[in-house]
Amino acid sequence: MKFLFDVFPVILFFVTFKWGESYPQAAQSYTAEYLSSFISGGISSADIAPILLATAVTLSASVVQISSLLIRRKKIDAMLWISFIIIMVFGGATIYFHSETFIKWKPTVLYWCYAGAFILSQFIFKKNLIQTAMGSQITLPDIIWARLSLTWIAFFVTMGLVNLFVAFQFSTSVWANFKLISMIGIMPAFVIVQSLFLSKYIEETE
Repeated sequence: MKFLFDVFPVILFFVTFKWGESYPQAAQSYTAEYLSSFISGGISSADIAPILLATAVTLSASVVQISSLLIRRKKIDAMLWISFIIIMVFGGATIYFHSETFIKWKPTVLYWCYAGAFILSQFIFKKNLIQTAMGSQITLPDIIWARLSLTWIAFFVTMGLVNLFVAFQFSTSVWANFKLISMIGIMPAFVIVQSLFLSKYIEETE
C-alpha cells in the first residue's frame, strides 16, 4: 500500500502524458486554460502541452500526497521531502520555461541526491542509512551493511546516468515509459534482489 502511495504521482504523470500525447489539441487547450498564468509568455505549443499538463498534475499530486500525511500527522521520510522539493523546483521550471529538459533531469537529480545522502552518511558521518532503517529487524556484520550501502550508491548513480541517456537519446514518449518502468519494475526488482541476498546470508549465519 505504501508503495502505491509513493508512486502515485509517477503513475498520474504517465497517464496524463499518454492522454495528452494522444490528444495534443485537447492538452494544449487545458494548458492554455489552467497554466497560461504560470507559463513564461503565457502560451505553449501543442507538442509541449502534454508534458506541461502531466507535470502540473504531478505537482498537484505531490502536494496532495504531502498534505495528506501532514493532516494525518504521519511521519514524512526525509527521502519523500527531498523528492517533493525536487519535483516542485524542476516541475515548476518545466512549466514556467515550457521546456521538457527540466522534468527530464528531475529523476537524475533525485537519484543522485539519494546517492549523495548515502555517501555523506557512510563516509563523513560514519552512519549507515540501511543499517539505521533495518538494524532493529536483522543483525548483520558491519561489512555487510557497508556493502549494502555501496550497492545502493552504485544503483542510484547508475539509474541517474541511464535516465539521462534515455531522456536525451530517445523520444519523450520512450522516456515516460522508462520513468514508469524504473519506479514499478526496476526499483522493486532491485529491492527483491537485496532481500534474497539478505535472506541467504541470514540462513548461512544461523
